[in-house]
Amino acid sequence: MSNILVKENIVLGLDSVSREESIVLAGKKLVERGYVNEGYVDAMLEREKISPTELGKGIAIPHGNFNCVIKEKILLITLDKPILWETEQVDIIFCLAINFHDKQKSKQLISNVYHIIKSKDIIDQIRNTTNINKLKSVIEHL
Repeated sequence: MSNILVKENIVLGLDSVSREESIVLAGKKLVERGYVNEGYVDAMLEREKISPTELGKGIAIPHGNFNCVIKEKILLITLDKPILWETEQVDIIFCLAINFHDKQKSKQLISNVYHIIKSKDIIDQIRNTTNINKLKSVIEHL
């Protein structure tokens, strides 16, 4: 997980923005860093129209078309206050860029994300930390 979620892809305490603004922000960061191509942002927004990616517990996992992914990465954003995603409040966003070129690696990545999401302790730590290094250490030790 440590090479998929890098410190530069963790944004803590972002001023509350809309669902669309958070997706665009995350997508632009992934594009700027060369992880996805330009079409990924639009693909994430279109995906949300089909079926919102909120999971409950204040978590959303926006993602786009795997064909737009150059290098698999996760971008993590925490919001200073929850926002209404579709029908639920969200304050933790895992933006997933997964391409399934290495299916085993991609499945493991998804499994790791779901392990995080299922753990109340880890989610509480993500929600309550203001220190990127501490958060990165928690996630690396999964």
